[in-house]
Amino acid sequence: MNPLDIASYGPVVPVIVIDRVDDALPLAEALLAGGVKVLEVTLRTPAGLPAIETIARHLPEAVVGVGTVLNADDARRASEAGARFAVSPGYTPEVGAACKALDLPLLPGVATSSEVMAALADGFSFLKLFPAEAAGGIPLLKAWASPFGAVSFCPTGGITQATAPQYLALPNVRCVGGSWLTPADAVRAGDWARITELARATQALRTGA
Repeated sequence: MNPLDIASYGPVVPVIVIDRVDDALPLAEALLAGGVKVLEVTLRTPAGLPAIETIARHLPEAVVGVGTVLNADDARRASEAGARFAVSPGYTPEVGAACKALDLPLLPGVATSSEVMAALADGFSFLKLFPAEAAGGIPLLKAWASPFGAVSFCPTGGITQATAPQYLALPNVRCVGGSWLTPADAVRAGDWARITELARATQALRTGA
């Protein structure tokens, strides 16, 4: 799987935080029902890894990946759990080398020009701008378009359903990451229909994707 394949499934990659493993399957099913196939399940909670394993085992049609990869061990454990891609909040050569060794496509996080150059030097040209809004957002991506013409981005962090189209209109943006598809209150309440509707609404954001 080429990292750019992540962007081919749709304009938004949901950034998912799961507190209860029992929520993993119905949450993934709700997103799939809304047409969202790529799911980034973060390692921000103890439920993250078993949630990835559950989704990978029971929903092979979902492209489940792991987020918040901080080191080689995170990548290894996630790969063993069935993750099909990895996302990191920043970039280190250790994480890059580990994912290459595991044949695990990596979307590395960057927030500065130096980090973009380091990722490029190691062969990564599809990068996550994180935290997008705090790091400079649309003006930063426009400024990077010229010196980093070979790089495309998945901005993540602070992006909403309202601002996503502005990011997706940029030529160097392939998709965006967003947590608005899986609101914590909807997950807690088991309001899977609401999550399906939010997922379905992302299809209208394809302009510029």
